[in-house]
Amino acid sequence: MKRLLTPDLARGGMLALIALANSAVYLHGRPYGVRQHIVETGFLDHLVSFVVVSFVDARAYPMFAFLFAYGVAKMAPQRVKARNWWLIVFGFLHALLLFPGDVLGLYGVLGFAVIAMTRWKDRTLFVVATLWLGLTALIAGQAYATPPNGERAFFLSFETADPLAAMAMRPLEWLLVPLGLVGVGAAAMMGVWAARRDVLAAPDRHRTLLRRVAGWGISIAVLGGAPSGLAVAGVLHVGEPSELAGLAALHAVTGIAGGLGYAALIALISLRVRADNPVVRAVAACGERSLSCYLFQSVVFVLLFVPYTLGLGATLGSAGIALVALVTWLASVLLADLLRRRGQRGPAEALLSSVRRLQGSSV
Repeated sequence: MKRLLTPDLARGGMLALIALANSAVYLHGRPYGVRQHIVETGFLDHLVSFVVVSFVDARAYPMFAFLFAYGVAKMAPQRVKARNWWLIVFGFLHALLLFPGDVLGLYGVLGFAVIAMTRWKDRTLFVVATLWLGLTALIAGQAYATPPNGERAFFLSFETADPLAAMAMRPLEWLLVPLGLVGVGAAAMMGVWAARRDVLAAPDRHRTLLRRVAGWGISIAVLGGAPSGLAVAGVLHVGEPSELAGLAALHAVTGIAGGLGYAALIALISLRVRADNPVVRAVAACGERSLSCYLFQSVVFVLLFVPYTLGLGATLGSAGIALVALVTWLASVLLADLLRRRGQRGPAEALLSSVRRLQGSSV
């Protein structure tokens, strides 16, 4: 069956945002301020941190959830269930060995919820998604309400120079990821709704909807994210728990709109580009191999940033680490395109298919 361009193009582009969001977590060895971001002094680092927090932070993963739910809603339930269990296994191994902020396990669990969501009426999806935004605001507000004291509160494994000690800490840190990304549930519900209407499969039939979602969604995300971006950049000074909680709640809730807006924007872009364009094919190839490319980012980041490897996370600022993140994403795009031209799947996708086949043959 021929693959659809829009979802693959969206996933490939999304991984650039994921790289930017995840790389900032690797900054360490300095005082931490608002949103557990390192306190920086350089103008360029302040500028980049503002851009990343305002446009990417808490905006990339809702887009990921929307695309994931859209795909799951199109699949047979039995196929989804087996895939979800293996995503949880992959997620645990990813968290244990590389990155405690792993989302594969979370999306494996989310996949089971999406199966149930496919039986909900449209009205139920919108009502529950709206209520879920309230829960998102509450949890995000509480998570960041404590005034920063310069110490790191999350993902302490990034601070240790002992690789075995870091490995022991990572699984426990991984269990807290759902609290930090609780908002993706609302985005997933919208993914189910969009799948029923083939919004990404036939974007030409939904131009008006996509334009509205892209325009309003991204605008809301930027307006809601800018205060946090200014606070991280040291321009806006907030210190009271109520101020910090309000800032975090606003940032998280508007991030859902941003994730949907970015997905809609890429769908509109897919209508204006040629599928045989070399750049488009390369980014889509990355999206088709998104699992491998996502894991590739973690391998590169661990090799470069953590204390027990090259330790660049202690010396680079937001600008430097963002540049490395984008170069890493570009490298994954080029590698994915090379695999496409050879007619090969990504190694992680091939492994996932193999274990699922083995599981099926043993039943």
